[in-house]
Amino acid sequence: MKVNSESYFIRIKGGTLLKGEVKAQGSKNAALPIMAAALLLRDGKVHLRNVPKLLDIHTMSELLIGLGAKVYRDDHNMIIEVSGELAWETPASLVRKMRASSLVLGPLLARCGKVVLPLPGGCAIGSRPMDLHFKGLSKMGAQIELDKGAVTARADRLVGTRIYLDFPSVGATENLLMAAVLAEGETLIENAAREPEIDNLVCALKVMGASVEGEGTGILRIKGKGELRPASVDIIPDRIEAATYLLAGVITQGDITVKGVIPEHLNALLAKLDEAGIEVINSGNALRVANPRRPKGITLKTMPYPGFSTDLQPQMMSVLSLAEGTSIIHETIFESRFLHASELQKMGAQIELQGNTAIVHGQKNLIGAEVYATDLRGGAALVLAGLAAEGETVIYDTHHLKRGYEDMVEKLIPLGAQIREEVGEPQSK
Repeated sequence: MKVNSESYFIRIKGGTLLKGEVKAQGSKNAALPIMAAALLLRDGKVHLRNVPKLLDIHTMSELLIGLGAKVYRDDHNMIIEVSGELAWETPASLVRKMRASSLVLGPLLARCGKVVLPLPGGCAIGSRPMDLHFKGLSKMGAQIELDKGAVTARADRLVGTRIYLDFPSVGATENLLMAAVLAEGETLIENAAREPEIDNLVCALKVMGASVEGEGTGILRIKGKGELRPASVDIIPDRIEAATYLLAGVITQGDITVKGVIPEHLNALLAKLDEAGIEVINSGNALRVANPRRPKGITLKTMPYPGFSTDLQPQMMSVLSLAEGTSIIHETIFESRFLHASELQKMGAQIELQGNTAIVHGQKNLIGAEVYATDLRGGAALVLAGLAAEGETVIYDTHHLKRGYEDMVEKLIPLGAQIREEVGEPQSK
């Protein structure tokens, strides 16, 4: 799966009411750490079900293969086989493609005693330092050195300890959790991230034989084991993808049902939609928005889970650009996560930026324009805006979408969207 960073763009003729059903894909943010966790095995296989077909999943597969694992893929099933020694120096060309590459740090350190990891890449949404990862691993006995854009971590053995995270970082929680399951003694991680994807990882580690308690509470207690065993794991539905299609129904005032979801994972979004006057019908494993009126302006603040997800802030900004009244969005997670705002402004959105706050004055309509996706979720926001806008919208740099949305265009067409993906270079930039 090779993607030229400039070659893909999406053309949308907006203004069509979307109607129909769409099934949520498996969670990218749950699958990636569980794939990395397979490196903890000394010998055996981890069988994953409901794995989405995404560029980031492909990149992680290539990274695991580069480290000495074998990866077999059949539709939405994946088998990761580990046997013998693993490489401890990670390929820079793969690591720099995505932030989630950092998830091999904890497992490799626990398994091999040494890791060399170039600082990872990913979306351009601001600084996401790995200080909390390094601080926690150091407390477990690792020696950390940073030199020329790479980190080298060494540990003859990792020893359980008490770790307090200054911020409930998802990546740090995952890395420290995976390292702790093979550490000597007990590790306590306080102020741990509480995202459903963390719970899915804990579930996977337990099936592999790890001793972990406290998922969902913010305090994880891990008793280290000498060895883990092969396992089969189900990946949870992708709450961000599911929410994006639900918001497609809201922004087009259509009738969309998203099936195969876990509604409680979306409680923060559902609460904000209710505040905006949008009714969402919850039928247990499906959510439906049916011919809603224009939303009312609201105030929202991105927060760690169970708060409102930063990964849904761009999509919500598109929806609120068509609301009745003014909305206030406070972004507290990533300092550069308003890059999509200038692109929405090209489409007529009235958005004022004041530091980490966006003031969105709702309009009756948006107008199609040529815009650029600067990151994964910002690209999704532009697709939503294009679906509702009058006339034609062309979105360039949509390779970002392939990192997190499986067959987005193909899923939208049966709902009535007039959308197609094309290959070519933008005429100007």
